[in-house]
Amino acid sequence: MDLRSKLKNFKGEIKDVSQLEEWNYDGSSTGQAPTENSEVLIRPVALFDDPFRGKPNKLAFCETYHVDGTPTNTNFRHFARKIFDKGTTEHEPHFGIEQEYFMFKKVGEGNQVSWPLGWPIGGYPKPQFQYYCGNGASNAYGRDLMEAHLKACLNAGVQLYGTNGEVAPGQWEFQVGTCRGIDIGDHLWMARFLLQRCGESFGIDVDFSAKPIKGDWNGSGCHTNYSTKHTMAKGGYSVILDHCKKLDKEHKTSISLYGKSNHERLTGFHETSSMDKFSFGVANRGASVRIPRTSERDQCGYYEDRRPAADIDPYVVSSSLFSITCLENYGLDDLINHYVGKK
Repeated sequence: MDLRSKLKNFKGEIKDVSQLEEWNYDGSSTGQAPTENSEVLIRPVALFDDPFRGKPNKLAFCETYHVDGTPTNTNFRHFARKIFDKGTTEHEPHFGIEQEYFMFKKVGEGNQVSWPLGWPIGGYPKPQFQYYCGNGASNAYGRDLMEAHLKACLNAGVQLYGTNGEVAPGQWEFQVGTCRGIDIGDHLWMARFLLQRCGESFGIDVDFSAKPIKGDWNGSGCHTNYSTKHTMAKGGYSVILDHCKKLDKEHKTSISLYGKSNHERLTGFHETSSMDKFSFGVANRGASVRIPRTSERDQCGYYEDRRPAADIDPYVVSSSLFSITCLENYGLDDLINHYVGKK
């Protein structure tokens, strides 16, 4: 979640990402390069409108590489692209990701304590259940930031299709999609960036960790909705069931890629499955994979992987899902080695 940005001025309007050249930043200041060889390369891969400065200004989303051409420790897009290039045309994978997060505010003497927005300082609010999709000053905390983020995403061209208050007070969710293949990662990362930038104006920090509040409070997930050309076609329900069998076989692999501290969230409580065992079911929010009633009714459609934590890298989750279910694990080992070795 260590998102960074820098600004560059151009003469003339930038209309396509191909107009942007490779740039660099000081990797010795980010812990990614030594001082004597400090340059890390920035390669623009996606272009969005800048909602803060207005048109014709742009936000360029970039991949990062070392000068020898190897991807940096945070560049998982490099590996996801190889997986999606292998089979996107044939299988047409589409994703929608539900990003949960908590809002935190500095409170107390000298603003030394970071505390969930709307919670009594040093204490706890009323139990959960009144806050989900709630309205009113006693139920919804941080709506101004949520609305600002919504407008920023829409003005930027981010595929944001919804937002709502979540189960715990000060917890929210936005949904990105539906995006084809690798685009889901570009749009989710840009949405996260815009949320953090909007938070600066309100003095609110955004927490994407899996279980920011310990105890009897919901954690934060990144439920990933997924379909392919074959699950959406007539008779696609049998393909969904076949996908579930493949995901069951690779359950431990997926868990290793689905976020830090996810063991604190996937306990079998608070609308989660147990991380130790794969399960699936229709309309079951306590399962690893939830198959919607509509998919069962229509005998085709999409399904939801509920295992990913809020701090996932969307390139890792989306490409591993696609690799396991459609490509016989193509490119998965390289993705795992980079993720597990660098996190």
